[in-house]
Parts: sequence; structure tokens; C-alpha cells
Amino acid sequence: MSRLFGTDGVRGLANADLTPELALSVSSATARVLYDQDDSRRRVALVGRDPRASGEMLQAAVTAGLTSAGADVIRVGVLPTPAVAHLVAEMGADLGVMISASHNPMPDNGIKLFAAGGHKLPDAVEDEIAERLDEHGDRPTGAGVGRVRDLDDAVQRYVDHLLVATPQPLDGLRVVVDCANGAAAFAAPAAYRRAGAEVIALNAEPDGLNINEAVGSTHPEGLQEAVVAHGADLGIAHDGDADRCLAVDSSGVLVDGDQIMALLAVALKESGELAEDTLVATVMSNLGLHLAMRDHGIKLRTTAVGDRYVLEELRTGGFALGGEQSGHLVLPGYATTGDGLLTALRLMGRMAGTGEALHTLGKTMTRLPQVLVNVRVADKTVAVSAPTVTAAVAQAEEDLGDTGRVLLRPSGTEQLVRVMVEAPTARTAQDTADRLAEVVGSIR
Repeated sequence: MSRLFGTDGVRGLANADLTPELALSVSSATARVLYDQDDSRRRVALVGRDPRASGEMLQAAVTAGLTSAGADVIRVGVLPTPAVAHLVAEMGADLGVMISASHNPMPDNGIKLFAAGGHKLPDAVEDEIAERLDEHGDRPTGAGVGRVRDLDDAVQRYVDHLLVATPQPLDGLRVVVDCANGAAAFAAPAAYRRAGAEVIALNAEPDGLNINEAVGSTHPEGLQEAVVAHGADLGIAHDGDADRCLAVDSSGVLVDGDQIMALLAVALKESGELAEDTLVATVMSNLGLHLAMRDHGIKLRTTAVGDRYVLEELRTGGFALGGEQSGHLVLPGYATTGDGLLTALRLMGRMAGTGEALHTLGKTMTRLPQVLVNVRVADKTVAVSAPTVTAAVAQAEEDLGDTGRVLLRPSGTEQLVRVMVEAPTARTAQDTADRLAEVVGSIR
């Protein structure tokens, strides 16, 4: 049986895979698990969502599930995922529920859970919730039923927090922000304007159906054109729930998560805030990031792909910065999860503080050409460990030396092997990846 919770909550096609019944069961089981841990007081849960249409339905189901198990619910409305996590900590709530499928298409949706303090739930707690979905037990009645109220100033509270974490006024900066018609639509323009920037907002009119529709961090083309057309200093692209941030420099060139991590790591080291002079990234980060950090005297620790693994390493080591190439960055001193708005504000603060253009700051690292080939196989575990494959990988690594990198990674959800190659030139990367893919594909 597959695990109910993936690396980022429960996710699926809304009203087909992720039904109101499942949402109700997940939320009521979560409340029961919390009460089993401590039934001495009434539990409080915050519930937020992104603007996709199915979120209205699922929010109603989640609210019903929580209150039926005796938990009080505070609805915070349409809000970025990191805002929900922050408010859980700020308000001393026991649980946070974010209804969002992040960068996925509009028909999908998901349920992300945050424990007290705004941290993601441990795997063991998620597994216990999954085991108790069909358990009902004695439900509270009368005054024991949970109550519901709305938090009308949720966006303002979150923006106030962001401004405290912004190192420098942004006066004089002109920024175009692509809100992906998602949860950033209300908070991002407000935060950047209050920080002092001149803001031009794109795709900031969510209607429940247009979230992530050829916009946002997965489709930055429109933002790149808009930055040039408006003569802006930079562009910021968020995803549907605003936990990601990619950037565009004044000439319309994309600046990815690795490059943002590199320049922020250098900034934190200069200010003495980079704990252990260490950055945390996943194995998929570009070799250029490794080389740049080495040149700046910064250690780079790598994790498996997935923000939860970055978070675990950050918390275990007490480190100050980590993230993914996708633009999902975490600054534990200010947030308990990835926060696209916080990332953007820190990036713009670096620009304002140094007086340097993003084009210049982006040169902190040089991206090596990277090629990713997905190879369908009969058994991904057998394929990656086959002697002919390991021999081919060893030969490719020897040929590339210190100028490139090879990574073979089984897909987490399909019978695929992902062949990733980085090399000094795009041609070398493509040729090497194609050769390895042919060897992997020959395994039966």
C-alpha cells in the first residue's frame, strides 16, 4: 500500500483522489492524534488555502473534521503556505492546515499539516494519522464541539513579520512580481511596497480557476518580458502557494534557486549569520553552486531531493540557509518552512545594501550546463545498480573529472531512472547523458 502522505502532504486530483470525505477523515484523525498526546486542553487549528476553486470545498470538509473532533478552528483565508506556518507559531496554535497543491495545475489540490511551532509533522505522526482514518470513537457533543472563527488581519500579521526580517529598505528598486494568480496575490505586492519598492504586479487577480495557468515560477517567460518592458531592476516569480521564489534580472535573464542561495549564503557569511559557514542543498543543485561555495570558503551539505530533507538537515545541524534549485529556500532564523516572499525580500535587500544589480550579484556562481534524461525501465532499483550501468557511470565521471558531475536517481513515484549530467559545455552534457541513458535503458 502506498503511503498517504507524500514529501509535501496529501495531494491529488480534487474531488476524485482528494475528496471531501478524505479531507474530513484526515483532519478529524489529526485532531484525535493531538488529543491522545494531550487531552488536558482544547486544541486550536489554523486553516488556510490558496485560491483554487476546490479549496473552498476542502476547507469546509477540513473545518468539519477538526471541529467534529473537538478542535477549534481559526480560518485565515487565502494566504501563502509559509504565512500559515508563521501564524501557527505566532498564535500558539496546535496545528496548521494549508489546502494547496503548490505549483500543480488548478484541478489538483493538497493538504499540508504543520505542528505546533509551525514545523512540518514528523513522518511517524503522519503515519499514525493515516492508520486512524477509519477510526471514529466517541465524538464530542454540546459545548465539546469545536468552534469556528475568522482571522481578518492574517495578511497584515504576515506582512508585518516579513518586514521585521527584511535587512534593508528597498527604496529606489522597481520590481515586477508574478503572483501566479495564487496565494501571493494579496500579500506579495503589499509586502514589497511596504518595504519601499515600486511594485508592478502581474497575475494578481485569482478567480479560482487561473492559478498557475502558464504563469508563475514554472512559466517565467511572461515575467521576463515584463521586466524588460517596464525597465525594472528585477522580477520575482512565485508559485501557487508562494513558498518558492525565482528571479529575473533587468535584462530578462532567469536567476534560479541555486544562484539565489549562492548570493544569500555569501551575504550571510559576510554578516556573520551563516552558521558553521555552511549551506544546505539537495543533490540536484548545480555543480556551479558547489564550486562557488568552495571559492567563498562555504561548506555545502547535500540531502535527498525534497524540502523536508533540507529542513531536517537545517534543524539537525542548526544551519542558517538551505534550499532547492526550484527556488524553495529556507531561512530558519526567520521561518520554519520555505518562504518565497521572505526569499525575495532578502534578495532585494542584498541589492539595496550593496547597490549592485542582480545581474552582477547573480555571477556569484556560474551555472554549468545541466541535462536531465528520464529513462523508463522495468525495475528502477535493478537498473541503477546493474554492473554495466555502474561501469558506464564510472567511465563518465573519469572523463569529466572535476569539470562535471553525474547523478543517477530512481524516481520516487514511477519506474523511471533520472540521468543527470553536468559538464563544461551543453554538447558534452547532452552526449554524456544520452550515452548513459542508452545503457540504463538496455537493462531488462
